Amino acid sequence: MIRKQSARPLQPPRERGTWRAFALAVVMHVLLAFFLYHGIQWQNSTPAGAEAELWTDVPEVTTPQPPPPPPPVPVAPAPPLPDEQADIALQEKKRQEQEAAREAQLLEQQRQQQLQAQQEAEAKRQQQAADQAAQLAAQKAAAARLKQQQQQADKLRQQQLAEQQKQDQLKQQQLQDQQQQQAQADAQKKADAQKAKAAAAAAQAKKVDQERRARLAQLQGLAGGEGSTGNGLAKSGTGSGSGGTSTSPGYADKVRRLVRPKIVWSGDTQGLETVVSVHCSPSGTLLSATVSRSSGNEQWDDAALRAVQLTDPMPVDTDGKAPTSFLITLRPAG
Repeated sequence: MIRKQSARPLQPPRERGTWRAFALAVVMHVLLAFFLYHGIQWQNSTPAGAEAELWTDVPEVTTPQPPPPPPPVPVAPAPPLPDEQADIALQEKKRQEQEAAREAQLLEQQRQQQLQAQQEAEAKRQQQAADQAAQLAAQKAAAARLKQQQQQADKLRQQQLAEQQKQDQLKQQQLQDQQQQQAQADAQKKADAQKAKAAAAAAQAKKVDQERRARLAQLQGLAGGEGSTGNGLAKSGTGSGSGGTSTSPGYADKVRRLVRPKIVWSGDTQGLETVVSVHCSPSGTLLSATVSRSSGNEQWDDAALRAVQLTDPMPVDTDGKAPTSFLITLRPAG
């Protein structure tokens, strides 16, 4: 780890008390010289006695109080010997030097401790900064991973949605195809059913026609043979109602009103016209009905023929009898 340099460069501590120590040394040298000088003179002269007088002022008081204890009598110290004074001065100098050294050492220790504390604080601060940077980097990496995961999840969700839409479209297309196929099958089935029904109706009509022909032949044989007149089949007819020579003017409308409600037709109505030839007994019993002129649409022809066959018996004319044969022209209502 690279330590950050302090804003203030490290400097050696300034020594404190240098001038005081120098002044004390000068004073001690002066005193030493003074004591040596006077010591030599003291050995050459007779020492004189020292006298001291003590005076004590007694305050005047009005009330008697116990006297204070007398102060101690000061004793003048004996002058030291010159050698002793030199030793004392030397010891004092050494003591001062030792104190100065100890003070300098203490200052150095304090400086070292302060420097170490600063270094430790700087190291701690750098460690905290490194930890914060690492934590921030980890948070950024986690956020980036989370964002990438979200993007991947969104992309996967979009792919799944697109696939689901594609499957839905495919299912819808298949359903439409199935519905179309079902509709075609239903239409084909309906057409086949109509064809089968028409074929069955035609077969039934043919069978009924054959039975009626046989019955008519039997009736004609009973009436006197084929050469008789009046009950034979008419060969032709005109108009949109009935033909023959013995029909009244309103007979055609009477037949049309009975036949038209029985027509079941939902197809095209333009240009369709079918002529049906009808044979019946004088009582109106339908003997036969056949398509005399087709419209070109087989289904419409079958519908018109079925409507005529269902109109049994035919209505009688004003004379109380039905024509033996006549033609009916039928067109789709529209």
